[in-house]
Amino acid sequence: MADIIDITLLADVRRFFQKLIEQRGLSYFLQKDGPRLFQIEPTKVELVLRTAIRTRDPELPRPHEKAIEHCRLELRRELIRRVASAMLQTGL
Repeated sequence: MADIIDITLLADVRRFFQKLIEQRGLSYFLQKDGPRLFQIEPTKVELVLRTAIRTRDPELPRPHEKAIEHCRLELRRELIRRVASAMLQTGL
């Protein structure tokens, strides 16, 4: 069975993520406390997903769980890429 990818949901997730990154910066998505310095805050990722799902056209059905999971993974990959880039820029 093929993986289900909702391209409109992915585009919405990327758009909301870009807005939050521009307004709040990368540190908004990172945990403030804890032993790991650059750990991604899972609640912030879920916030972006919930916002994208909530703003969809009400006539559209709820996205498939695999499509939501794919968007979650894509968002985490982008955050990891940005964190790694920031770490390289600061010399860590």
